[in-house]
Amino acid sequence: MKVLVTGARGMLGGAVARALADRGDHVTVLQRRPSGLPVREVLADLGDPDAPLDAALAGHDAVVHLAAKVDVVGPWREYLRTNVGGTRRLLAAARTAGVGRFVHVSSPSVAHAGDALVGVGAGAADPDWARGHYSRSKALAEQEVLAVGAPAVVVVRPHLVWGPGDTQLVGRIVARARAGRLAVVGTGAALIDTTYVDDAVDALVAALDRAPELHRRVLVVSGGEPRPVAELLASICAAAGAPAPRIGVPALIARTAGAVVETLWRRDPPMTRFLAEQLSTAHWFDQRETRAALGWAPRIGLDEGFRRLQTAGS
Repeated sequence: MKVLVTGARGMLGGAVARALADRGDHVTVLQRRPSGLPVREVLADLGDPDAPLDAALAGHDAVVHLAAKVDVVGPWREYLRTNVGGTRRLLAAARTAGVGRFVHVSSPSVAHAGDALVGVGAGAADPDWARGHYSRSKALAEQEVLAVGAPAVVVVRPHLVWGPGDTQLVGRIVARARAGRLAVVGTGAALIDTTYVDDAVDALVAALDRAPELHRRVLVVSGGEPRPVAELLASICAAAGAPAPRIGVPALIARTAGAVVETLWRRDPPMTRFLAEQLSTAHWFDQRETRAALGWAPRIGLDEGFRRLQTAGS
């Protein structure tokens, strides 16, 4: 197939583009800055109404849409511009170009209202209850994707993707640990599952291949190995050669502090309300529907992932 991948500068987007190219697909990547990938590249900002999306999509069969504003702070208008407006424009351009398949990469946070999620499936995206600008904007974007009649759309929500080279999850955990600022919120016993990057790639490729039969399906993807959050943090730190967290913060204090800090911090605040909830509340997902729908199962267990993380850093 001829596939357009957006957001290829990110760890997951770049890995998806490489996997598709390696299997023989003709890949175009679209993002604001060069990705360095050996494929056709279009530099554009999806939030720009004049972005050359028609030219980028001409002759393509499919889209895997990962580009998004993922920062934990920032003005609502920026999330609306990129995550909602950009997705809307990309969908319209895909329809004009006759694209047949559209895989939209979303987030389980679009259906998370702050309560524990224990062995659940993919709940409906709810922008009224989703926590934070990122989650609300992704919920709105997901609703727009699911409303279309064509192309065949599949929404995939990978949960906490990580791996070597990750700057979002692993990078922030390790940087804070080395600075002595990594805290365990609450008891540290909340169970959380995650997704190793190779497994997330396999799931997205499977969704692309099965898109016509999965039209308007929403699937949460994870490795299916819930672990206590304190154990996950300690294991990531150990694999990266960083000290394990020694600070404990009560959940209520973390949430209160996060509410204050996120209004004052412009970049990478040490705590937000959403982060405090994520670190103190169980969230893991039943994977039976996802595995059956995609004909997919994770290949990399948590312990193997930690070993690979350690090897990459050595």
